[in-house]
Amino acid sequence: MNIQGQAALVTGGGSGLGEATARELARLGAKVAVLDLNLDNAERVAQDINAQHGKGCAVAVHCNVSDEGSMTQAIATAAAAHGQARILMQIAGIGSAKRVVGKDGNAAPLEDFIKVVNVNLIGTYNAARLFAAACAKLDPMQDGERGAMVFTASVAAFDGQVGQQAYSASKGGVVGMTLPMARDLAQHGIRVCTIAPGLFSTPLMKTLPEPVQQSLAASIPFPARLGKPEEFAELACHIVSNGHLNGEVIRLDGALRMAPR
Repeated sequence: MNIQGQAALVTGGGSGLGEATARELARLGAKVAVLDLNLDNAERVAQDINAQHGKGCAVAVHCNVSDEGSMTQAIATAAAAHGQARILMQIAGIGSAKRVVGKDGNAAPLEDFIKVVNVNLIGTYNAARLFAAACAKLDPMQDGERGAMVFTASVAAFDGQVGQQAYSASKGGVVGMTLPMARDLAQHGIRVCTIAPGLFSTPLMKTLPEPVQQSLAASIPFPARLGKPEEFAELACHIVSNGHLNGEVIRLDGALRMAPR
């Protein structure tokens, strides 16, 4: 798919990997809807994109991916501004670290597990199904393609660490959903791929003490540094532009394999 001129949705577009992806899409000529639960962040990114690439290139939209009504409204708002999107970058997500049995001897709170799965896995499916239903009604382009979706998993889906049960389960679910969804949506000409990033320099990572960040970076075989959000964005956009990439999960981690803790 030629990204130039296409309408795109970026969930979690107000910061981190999502922000970098929204900016890269705009650089490549897409009309970008920056969807985020934090509207202030989304507006900051959209305003910056518009200042850099021209008024109307980006629009900020409040969105809770795990809520059907919120996601439906976000898609409609974006479509009113840019036309129906052919690109979905599903990057919104949250993390968690809870041992199954805490130091106090009590079981981990069930609501913590439910929250993470609800945002990361159910939110991904919710955004995908609603986007796909709208995208399937569009006229096909070259090769019969109508659209493309890129999900965000994590290396934790494959080698999660102690305490990452909820996060790993949610991201493992995204990995497991990728191929069957690609097969399901093949009849509509909609491709589905997932990126599983390793350790990246995001706002969440930057809240850690500098020595901790350096230690994490040193654990990556090569290059021995944290990933750059721009590198994630470049891969996400390449997946959209490469029409034969479908049903695949791509690790983006510098050959990192996480230790148990």
